[in-house]
Amino acid sequence: MHYIDFIVMVSSIAFIVIYGTYKTKKSKNVQDYIKSGNDAKWWTVGLSVMATQASAITFLSTPGQAFEDGMGFVQFYFGVPMAMVVICMVFIPLYHKLNVYTAYEYLESRFDLKTRTLTALLFLIQRGIAAGITIFAPAIILSAVVGWDLFTLNIIIGICVIIYTVSGGTRAVSVTQKQQMAVIFSGMIIAFFVILSFLPENVNFTNALEIASVSGKLDILDFSFDLENRYTVWSGLIGGTFLALSYFGTDQSQVQRYLSASSVRQSQMGMIFNGLLKVPMQFFIMLVGIMVFVFYQFNQAPLNFNPAAEKVVMESSYNTEYSAVKFELDKNFNEKKALIQAMHEMPDEVNNSSIKTTIAKLDKEEKILREKARTIIKKADNQAETNDTDYVFIHFILNNLPRGLIGLLLAAIICAAMSSTASELNALASTTVIDLYKRNTKTEKTDLHFVKASKFFTLVWGIIAIAVACLAPLFDNLIELVNIIGSIFYGNVLGIFLLAFFIKYVKSNATFIAAFITQIVVIVGYFYDIMPYLWLNLFGCILVMALAIIIQPIVSRK
Repeated sequence: MHYIDFIVMVSSIAFIVIYGTYKTKKSKNVQDYIKSGNDAKWWTVGLSVMATQASAITFLSTPGQAFEDGMGFVQFYFGVPMAMVVICMVFIPLYHKLNVYTAYEYLESRFDLKTRTLTALLFLIQRGIAAGITIFAPAIILSAVVGWDLFTLNIIIGICVIIYTVSGGTRAVSVTQKQQMAVIFSGMIIAFFVILSFLPENVNFTNALEIASVSGKLDILDFSFDLENRYTVWSGLIGGTFLALSYFGTDQSQVQRYLSASSVRQSQMGMIFNGLLKVPMQFFIMLVGIMVFVFYQFNQAPLNFNPAAEKVVMESSYNTEYSAVKFELDKNFNEKKALIQAMHEMPDEVNNSSIKTTIAKLDKEEKILREKARTIIKKADNQAETNDTDYVFIHFILNNLPRGLIGLLLAAIICAAMSSTASELNALASTTVIDLYKRNTKTEKTDLHFVKASKFFTLVWGIIAIAVACLAPLFDNLIELVNIIGSIFYGNVLGIFLLAFFIKYVKSNATFIAAFITQIVVIVGYFYDIMPYLWLNLFGCILVMALAIIIQPIVSRK
């Protein structure tokens, strides 16, 4: 990496850490530390909610997801706007009315301490794992850029986040996230237009979309009811709505963002702002990935985008076999490039139709070649990471963007990781202090004591997140991994809250037993691949509610 990029990247990150620490160092009470003094405006709430969800994984993996599978993944977010309406109508007024610090406080008043504790623990488990993954994602980037080992990078990134989050709590998270989102959006928008400028002179944006369409990358809507398809309109509208309801309505990392607002109306406006922008934002990020795909139709792409994997196989006895596959890929690329150029020069629709069919055939052959390359890499080193989806966008950035802009894009991705991780650590500490430590403390403690406890547990969870990051293997796709972890737990938690809100005759014991059984069933269901992970949200929610309703009469009779 050039020194100019290094200066841009380090300066951007250092400014945010120092600014966040300086602006929020005077938090002296729990109200200020956990709820930011309840003075946040709707735009701060909206950006903070968006930044919390939009981790580095979003900007690292989503373009790669679009490059590999097209725009279909955007269907995953179709349920977000509907979920925002429900949260504004039901969740926000109730939380503000009860003046709670965490979402799980309400469950004790509705049920009992053990149900509150179980739900809080489910949150701590899944969000503690997710926090580690949000650190791990940018560490992969820097590992590819500067050649440092992942262990060192995980520690450095984790410490940067811990510094200002421990110092200022929720206020520090909210203050820094506005700057982070500015860096993120600037970087992605500039990258989009730079990619367009790299395309051949006779290929404009409309032509680029046509090229992507021929390869099936613009097939956005899938109305099928096939459960084998992970992303359909129905899984997005139904499963995505339940996931969004669970995440934004019951996950403390999000609840804490809008509990910091100055009023119910400010919270609601912030969430509606998030709901209106979320799908367009994800669409744009995926469109960047589509443009990267089009770029590589005119410029030779590597056989595997993970440089470490390619290095492993080229230094092994399988380098000849791998090179032979690469030779076949080069032939495929040259043939397809010629056809794409011919497609624009021939106005004849009949000839164009034939060309498009051939291009689609070559696309399938390319996928087979890339899969063959992954098999060879595995033979060279069984521990090597062959899945390279998460490396597509970073490979493009490092090898094609001009100096300075590389540093800005890297800063954007790392800022996204910091903003999301900071929110998670802040929420983990708040839940630990309010729902576990404070609730079970027998003696009276001062407000300052609980502020210090919050800072201590922020540090503890930061260390745990770094440990998870150091142990985390690269999954098929990081953004999928985060959503899978959420789907395993969120449906159950949402069901508990819906029981609390709407089914008043169901009491604590029935809910606790149903939640415990449901969590076991969902975990088993996922690992035995019974259904796509998005549907686990709906399944877990319905199952816990149904079991509680069935168990309640039995418990009552006893």
